[in-house]
Amino acid sequence: MKIIGCVALAAALVLLPAAAYSQGKTAPKDAKLYFITPQEGQKVRGGFWVRFGLRNMGVTHAGDDYQNAGHHHLLVDVNDPIDAKEPIPQDKSHLHFGAGQTETFLELPPGRHTLQLVLGDAKHYPFDPPVVSEKITIRVRQPGSVRHR
Repeated sequence: MKIIGCVALAAALVLLPAAAYSQGKTAPKDAKLYFITPQEGQKVRGGFWVRFGLRNMGVTHAGDDYQNAGHHHLLVDVNDPIDAKEPIPQDKSHLHFGAGQTETFLELPPGRHTLQLVLGDAKHYPFDPPVVSEKITIRVRQPGSVRHR
């Protein structure tokens, strides 16, 4: 029984550095992540397209471990900072684009919303330094609402 415990402990110690290595994968210092559309302060009606821009890095699928490449994550109405030592969460506020998508059609309820992009590595961890866009604020109007001047 002691042998099995020692083997399990040895395996855990060997695998521990590999798990830590997947965190904080380096990114070029001049990498830039940004929104093509919408723009800061833009008013949109109903559903709208969100297009992601990236300079000095490539876009790939989640799980593909290429140097200087990752995949997009869109944060919707997220106020808490991303923990660089944890994978980016996946829920209704943290949208993953692991198939290498660079755009999405988004439908949000009417009102004010914030959007931010984060580039994740093959295992959904943020890069080091983090590759994030500026956080933008948009206003979603009711479909069919009339603009007053």
